[in-house]
Amino acid sequence: MDQIVKENLKKIFGFSQFRGNQEPIVDNILKGNNTFVIMPTGAGKSLCYQLPAVIKDGTAIVISPLIALMKNQVDQLNAFGINAHFLNSTLNKSETNKVKKEVLSGKTKLLYVAPESLTKEENILFLKDANLSFVAIDEAHCISEWGHDFRPEYRKIKSIIAQIGPDLPVIALTATATPKVQQDIQRNLQMEEADLYKSSFNRTNLYYEVRPKIKNETKKQIIKYIKSHKGKSGIIYCLSRKKVEEIADLLKVNGIKAAPYHAGLDQSVRVKNQDDFLNEEVDVIVATIAFGMGIDKPDVRYVIHYDVPKSLEGYYQETGRAGRDGLEGHCLMFYRYDDIIKLEKFNKDKPVTERENSKILLQEMAAYSESSVCRRKFLLHYFGEMMEQDCGFCDNCKKPKEKFEGMDYLTAAIEAVKETNNRFNMDHIVNVIRGESNDYITSYKHDKLDVFGRGKEDDERLWRTVIRQAMIGGFLEKDIENYGVIKITPKGEKFLEAPYSVTFCKDHNFEEMVENETPEETPSAGGVAYDEKLFELLKAERKKVAKAKGLPPYVIFQDPSLEEMATVYPTTREELAQINGVGMGKVVKFGASFLKLIENYVEENDIITASDVVVKTSGTRSKVKISIIQQVDRKIDLDEIAENLNLTMEELLQEIEQIIYSGTKLNINYYIENIMDEEREEILHDYFMTAESDNIRVALQELEDEDFAEEEIRVYRIKFISEHAN
Repeated sequence: MDQIVKENLKKIFGFSQFRGNQEPIVDNILKGNNTFVIMPTGAGKSLCYQLPAVIKDGTAIVISPLIALMKNQVDQLNAFGINAHFLNSTLNKSETNKVKKEVLSGKTKLLYVAPESLTKEENILFLKDANLSFVAIDEAHCISEWGHDFRPEYRKIKSIIAQIGPDLPVIALTATATPKVQQDIQRNLQMEEADLYKSSFNRTNLYYEVRPKIKNETKKQIIKYIKSHKGKSGIIYCLSRKKVEEIADLLKVNGIKAAPYHAGLDQSVRVKNQDDFLNEEVDVIVATIAFGMGIDKPDVRYVIHYDVPKSLEGYYQETGRAGRDGLEGHCLMFYRYDDIIKLEKFNKDKPVTERENSKILLQEMAAYSESSVCRRKFLLHYFGEMMEQDCGFCDNCKKPKEKFEGMDYLTAAIEAVKETNNRFNMDHIVNVIRGESNDYITSYKHDKLDVFGRGKEDDERLWRTVIRQAMIGGFLEKDIENYGVIKITPKGEKFLEAPYSVTFCKDHNFEEMVENETPEETPSAGGVAYDEKLFELLKAERKKVAKAKGLPPYVIFQDPSLEEMATVYPTTREELAQINGVGMGKVVKFGASFLKLIENYVEENDIITASDVVVKTSGTRSKVKISIIQQVDRKIDLDEIAENLNLTMEELLQEIEQIIYSGTKLNINYYIENIMDEEREEILHDYFMTAESDNIRVALQELEDEDFAEEEIRVYRIKFISEHAN
């Protein structure tokens, strides 16, 4: 079975290996087990159910909330040669009948269904007659009332599946689930026993930044920002349709190729604007959140939030549309507390619980924006994931922050939680510490506690900062069962027994940021290891082919594949099939014109391609090289190889560098794994991926904070060049 899975992965999807948790998830679904997948945007969720659907007998049902997404995914699957259809309100009677016929005849591998269509009696009857393999519930967080995108019809899904096929395996997938939402989804689908696969929420290639929203300044900053990222794709999110139109017009007047997208536009205009963005006719889409759910455009380089989103889940999902190809993505948000107040007013007519939930979500959003803690650390903590070190790749990590000694503050915060019996929310705890007496506090006799009024010298903002940082540090935690309630953790208990010095950071005070103060631009990572001229020609060719086939460019080849082509110059079908993300299926379908282009380019520019390079051998030097290659193949330690050949380590590294720079691939991963951990490897990988040159001196300077030895950098550069250039 493993062989069939791998073959299909390469043949249909063009990948030679799985990413992250994909393999165990696919395996679990193929075994017919219920599966719950929490995987961030851009980590390859769709493949988790698409691949097993192709392999398994019968049709897989995919329940998805967004019609635009269905069309997008079905187009892509059809481009891969997979028979897929969707069933939703956009189809007329004869189109619906045609889809049903295809499914009943057993030809269709995946059928995308809107939850509303699923509830229709005639569709339930039709699905009972079909041969179904399993049900995938995409965007499963829509089930949860605690989530940011609750849809009542999603809560009926379980009973409908029971009618269609009581023994059908279910796979639920979501990109945003706090521990609370996760529990709610599992309970509603009765999937408590399901196998849970939770990937890290850490999107290491995204740079997070928050700037103050200053009246006339923000629009200027946006124009300046987009113009400095000329020709790159970006999305700007606004909360209202009016603002979307206004910003889109402003950009167009300033010579930027932009288009609006919101639910108030005519369907045909929406489709055209979306397609223009996918087909690179438009660089920037200005949109309400109606845009982009699951739109699989991998090369969005920046996401700008002109307005604050309603929740951190929404923010995470929207920023997650940047850099889905693994290359850099910049997430820039403009924030002012007024926007939070405005959003709270919008909620005033909602039922009480919904209003309270919305308020908590908004307060978390404000906390994130104003926090001076590493942004990534804050986000990951929100989704139930702890990160020890700061990321070094967000505005808070890049800018020096005002710090203060936190031992006494932390002691007071933990004691307040403990003395009130782990049963209250942040507002209550802050009021107790600051000695704010109200009916609620006196009714619980909390005004009689030792800790009452201990922190009255400091304002509310500071105590909120302390409690939030205590949660991120693992001293306090949210109670999953009781929304908003804060509890003490074992780490917090230990701290009370033996307090020690802790450092806290003062949060940003956006209210005080003066009108004329504009934050400095943060330079985005730049520098490439591929032939940029050829890359541009390949992009233009991709656009042409895409247009002729009526497909988005990335369905043909994604940017990393084009970059690899512009690094290794493949000129035969076999070589092109070896490019990551390509595979022979795509070569046959789309490859001819790309091969011709590369061949002409290579000829005109007199380029030596990877296949032309051999290690030039001469006398004893060549024997040394051959011996090194053989010993590396046998995974002998580099120190030992140097000793065997009577070379110093310095000389051995020079020999290896000559070998790889001549185009021979050497795999020294076994050695690197022994001398450094994954995190250090990642730092070096990211550095070389974006560096202007591979100069070791420059690298040592750039990475001086990380304390790398010269040998570590040289050894990693060998791995990097070998993997990326050969």
